[in-house]
Formats: sequence, structure tokens, C-alpha cells
Amino acid sequence: SRRFGLDVDPEKKVYQMSVSEKQTVEILKVLYRKADILILDEPTAVLTPQETSRLFEILRRMKQEGCAVIIITHKLNEVLEISDRVTILRKGESVATVNTADTNAQELTELMVGRPVELSIEHPETDFKENLLEIHHLTAANEEGVEMIKDISFDLNRGEILGVAGVAGSGQKELCEAIAGLLPVKKGAILYHDENIVGKTPNEIIKIGISMSFIPEDRLGMGLAASMGMVDNMLLKKYNEGKGPFVRKKEARETAKRLVKELEIVTPGVDTPVRRLSGGNVQKVLLGREIESEPNVLITAYAVRGLDINSSYTIYNALNEQKKKGVGILFIGEDLDVMLELCDRIMVLCHGRVTGIIDTKSATKEQIGLLMTDAKGQERRGRHA
Repeated sequence: SRRFGLDVDPEKKVYQMSVSEKQTVEILKVLYRKADILILDEPTAVLTPQETSRLFEILRRMKQEGCAVIIITHKLNEVLEISDRVTILRKGESVATVNTADTNAQELTELMVGRPVELSIEHPETDFKENLLEIHHLTAANEEGVEMIKDISFDLNRGEILGVAGVAGSGQKELCEAIAGLLPVKKGAILYHDENIVGKTPNEIIKIGISMSFIPEDRLGMGLAASMGMVDNMLLKKYNEGKGPFVRKKEARETAKRLVKELEIVTPGVDTPVRRLSGGNVQKVLLGREIESEPNVLITAYAVRGLDINSSYTIYNALNEQKKKGVGILFIGEDLDVMLELCDRIMVLCHGRVTGIIDTKSATKEQIGLLMTDAKGQERRGRHA
């Protein structure tokens, strides 16, 4: 560990370690076995910017010691920062290998997608002033009774994208589920136009006129019925709108066909089981269905996780269109560069608590990274100890 500058406490239990520390231990295990090749698959997905910088320092030391390092990642800024050469894959095939010094993000994107892609994310300004949701001192626990979110307070405005950042497992999933009525709330209030919806089921929330859509991270487990096609999945959102036992399948089919065109969904047909679609197309189906319900509040968890760049930008554009219509969007994300471009404000969670809510016009990745580990809070607590 001293040779490669790996700062690890050998007496510390693994369950007490952060994700970054666990990753360092894994690298140390590989070095101990005298491996010459290290393969990392999306190594920075759950790391803060500071932890990412530290990881890259370790990898550079390994390179100097003669090790070969292969990093699999979709983050182009990190590719350009850490690599010497880049191999681009598209649809399972290698399409090019280039020297990093001779390329840029735009060229790499075009090689990945196969055509020119606009890399900038639109950030439309809106004039809506109305609060849609007000969360007051919200606390919720998982099935084991462990409090996953603690005393959380914030508001969500019309025509706003509020990002939620944090190291994996900081309470993002539980926050979404608590607001959507899927997770019991221990204490606190969720106000929609001054009406407290805590304790109401998703169906009761809909019946009192609140239009809220939740796009979970588990797309096929919670979001869609995997064995059904687009048409039947569209009907699942509107099954209780029909009169008697009849459903409007023709209308759902027309909606599905229109979404295929608008969101560029690649599918053999609108009746093809969604489990046969790629991750990006599954996510487009889910987003399209929720948008079709014309929600006032849209909650989306890791909307572009595992998606190609083209699919990701299609989804960013769709979210911005909803923002222009006055929809309030709660965007749980991982890529801080994207969140700084897409969101209006970012709320940071650490161990289930809010450590800060900042305006993206003045925020930096480093500032968000410190909040993700609550470094400033720990420093303050240390001074008062």
C-alpha cells in the first residue's frame, strides 16, 4: 500500500468502509497477487470528484510501475483525462482505436453513435413562480426499520429540474419512493398545494387530482411489465380510466406508435415484449408512458444509467420539454457534469440527510463532492468537539 500510495487502514472492517475505500482494497488485492493487468468497469460511477481524482492518481502510479490498466467507462471527460489510447465500441463491435492526445469528446461521441451529435444540454429558463411540492422534516425507514432518509426538507417549483446528488445508498431511492407513496413515512409532511399527502397510496394521490409520475431505477422490475409490449404497458397507466371492463386499446396503440417516432424507440413493433428491447429503449418507453399522463410532478431515478449517449440526450431533451410546460422534475442522477448542465438546483444527500441545496449557476463539482461526503459538516463538528 505504501509503494502505490494506497491509504488503507488494515484494521478497519470492510462494512465500515466507504465505497471508495472498498474499491482501494480491491485494487490492493490485485497488486498483492502481482497482477500486471487491471480491468476497471465504470470505476467512478459511485465516487465523488475528490475520490475520482484519488483513484486516477493510484492508476498513474500503477502505470509508472509497468502495469497495464483498462478502464471501461462512458464518461468522456474521464477518458480524455486518464487514458493514453481509446477503443470505441458500437453495437458490440470495435469501430476505432485512437490516441487520446489526438482526439476530443465530439469525435469520440460521433464514433460511438455513428453520426454527429450535439453534446450541449439545453437549459431553458422558465417564468413559473409556483411551488408544487413542499417537503418538511421527512423521515422514512426501510423494511428492516432502518431510517434511510432523516429530517429532509426542500421544495420543488413548477418549471424546475431539481437534481439530487449523493454517493450511492445515501437515501435517493427511499426519497423517491416516500414522495410517490410507495414507502411509509415515519414523520414529516409532503405538501402538494398545501395538502399533506403523507399516508395516501399512489391511487389515492391520483384520485385527489395530483398528477405525479415516478420513473424508478428498476425499469423492468418496478416500471414496466417485462412480458408485455408497449401498447399493454401504456394501458397499465390508464386501466382505471375506462368505463366498466373495457379499455381503449386503439388509443393506446396510436400513442405507442407516436412515441416510437418522437423518442426514436428502436423496436420490432409496439406489441414486442419490452424485455427484448435494449436498456435505452426500455427507458424511453417508460419515460414516454409517464409523460403521456401529463404529470405536474415527475420523479425520475437514474434516468440515463447504462444508456448510450444518443439515448441519454433524447431523454435530457424530453425532460426539458416537460420543464417548459411547467412540470416540476425531481432528477436523481450520478453524472455531476450532466446535472450541472441540466438542473436548476442540486440537493445533495449524505447518509440520508440533506447537506446542501445549491444553484447550478454558481456550483462546482468540487463543492458538490465535499457535500456528498459531508466534509464541511465533519469539519464543523470537529471544531466544536
